Amino acid sequence: MLLVQFVFLQICDLLTTLVFLSFGVAEANPVVRLALGLGRGNPAAALLALKAAGLACGWYAWRSGRRRLLGRINLMFAVCVAWNVAAIAARLA
Repeated sequence: MLLVQFVFLQICDLLTTLVFLSFGVAEANPVVRLALGLGRGNPAAALLALKAAGLACGWYAWRSGRRRLLGRINLMFAVCVAWNVAAIAARLA
């Protein structure tokens, strides 16, 4: 179940990040900002590459029995998604 939650949160983070970037909100994460800069105007491709790497790490954590770590990462990404939704809502207000 933790892996399913992880995948779901990654998808939510990807989608909400794309939405708030389209609204002109700046990305706060320096790693993501760097990837977006290297993406040459294609934020979806840059984010997909990062998410693919993240999914590989999540799968490895799950396969190696690091369930507690995966649970903590899920919590962190749930906060990130909530932050993204708040940024979107602030732009719409």
